[in-house]
Amino acid sequence: MTQLDVRPGAEETARDVADVRGKGLGKGSVGLVGSAVIGISTVAPVYCLTSTLGSTAGEVGVQMPAVFLAGFLPMLLVAFAYRELNKAMPDCGTSFTWTVKAFGPRIGWMCGWGLVIATIIVLSNLAGVATSYFWLLAGEVTGSESVAALDDNKLVHIATCLTLVAVATAISYRGMTATKGVQYALVGLQLAVLAVFVVMAFRKATTGGAGSPGAFDTGLDFSWQWMNPFAVESMAAFTAGLSLSIFMYWGWDACLATNEETTGSDKTPGRASLIAMVVLVGSYLATGIAAQMAVGSGATGLGLGNPDTSGNVFAALAGPVMGPVLGVLLFVAVLASAAASLQTTFIPVARTVLAMSTYEALPPAYARVHPRFKTPGRATVMAGVATGAFYTVMTLVSENVLTDTIFALGLMICFYYSLTAFACTWYFRGELRRSTRDLFLKGVFPVLGGLLLAAVFFKTLIDMWDPAYGSGSTVLGVGSVFIIGVGLLGLGLVVMAVTERRSPAFFRGEVLTKSTPSLVVGD
Repeated sequence: MTQLDVRPGAEETARDVADVRGKGLGKGSVGLVGSAVIGISTVAPVYCLTSTLGSTAGEVGVQMPAVFLAGFLPMLLVAFAYRELNKAMPDCGTSFTWTVKAFGPRIGWMCGWGLVIATIIVLSNLAGVATSYFWLLAGEVTGSESVAALDDNKLVHIATCLTLVAVATAISYRGMTATKGVQYALVGLQLAVLAVFVVMAFRKATTGGAGSPGAFDTGLDFSWQWMNPFAVESMAAFTAGLSLSIFMYWGWDACLATNEETTGSDKTPGRASLIAMVVLVGSYLATGIAAQMAVGSGATGLGLGNPDTSGNVFAALAGPVMGPVLGVLLFVAVLASAAASLQTTFIPVARTVLAMSTYEALPPAYARVHPRFKTPGRATVMAGVATGAFYTVMTLVSENVLTDTIFALGLMICFYYSLTAFACTWYFRGELRRSTRDLFLKGVFPVLGGLLLAAVFFKTLIDMWDPAYGSGSTVLGVGSVFIIGVGLLGLGLVVMAVTERRSPAFFRGEVLTKSTPSLVVGD
């Protein structure tokens, strides 16, 4: 195995990461812009907005923009942790590799498990959303309700979903060049349509909805008070809104998973992640403010908090805000957003599995890289098969189970993000007093981000116990979301125990060693 490059001149750090291995991926396949586009695409901003804009407004009312900013804060702080760890160890295993180096093999393995499971859940959800919007768009284009109704046919829905998963898997399998080309088009389309929606929503808000009598009576005048998170009526409402907001930023770390394939692997991915975060928070704030000014956050009519439309806001607002012709573009944008994210979300899971296999934490078969495309071919196919099987089984068993699995996603996200943030501070603990920059970027910021996400993790864990959380399903009086979330983490412990029996060297710390960089004076 070839060794990864580390920071020039940091000889002590180089010795600490001497066991970090190259994987044979295609180097130099992605630049700064391409990496940032992959991060934005994985988050799927248009899909996130249509599915959570109304729910967030329903929880916190007009403070929805403030909650978007509050959710951005821990993600930004964690992004600094990712950037610093990537500088020292540009490894495609990201959270898995870094937490092993900081805390040892078992905590690192569980961190990698959390990332893989979260990604499989997201992939299945994205595939389902893309399928629904495919048939919804087909119905709009053909003007046929019967065509749109095909999505209600379970067999047709599953077959379409599996087809989309297969296409996304094939594109990811062919490498970063194919991935990048598709993503430029899909991300550009959804951001352009989102910009049109924002402009037209502002126009409706300022003109009173001319041409649509009574449709925009619930619109509001902008107030800076909307940006005050302390104005939320209760802590419970704030926590619920924050959980939704955090989910809206998940996926930006896909930039880091391509670090071994990115030009300037030690610096470019970190910069790309920050660019992606700025684009996302700007898009969310502009859309949230524009929509709130146009229709308000109430629970009736077109109000964002209307429970009848809050699960799919753009479906309700497309026609009234953009008109019947341009409104179709919004459906196209949601489909493009889900499809783009479906394809790029394969990147982190496949590369995490590749890294875990390379370091003997998973069976060696998944460490194979395609000789032509320079991608983790077998790991990518495995992720596609797992996604298709998971969605099919969950859909056939119960829609409630599928819904509750998605609700359990937040637990996984907070779990591995917070562990990675803490890993940064612990790994660099010998450097924290070297400079003010090191103290804040490697210590204070990551710890704050980790603590915020850990708090959300434990609060969500408590809330999940209540059967009312999620679909309302219960198991022996306990909420099924709690059973699923804790059960998936518990399953990870079981799989880890089995893996340890087959690959004891990794768990003895003989393959990827726990270490910390020594202080290099003047570095």
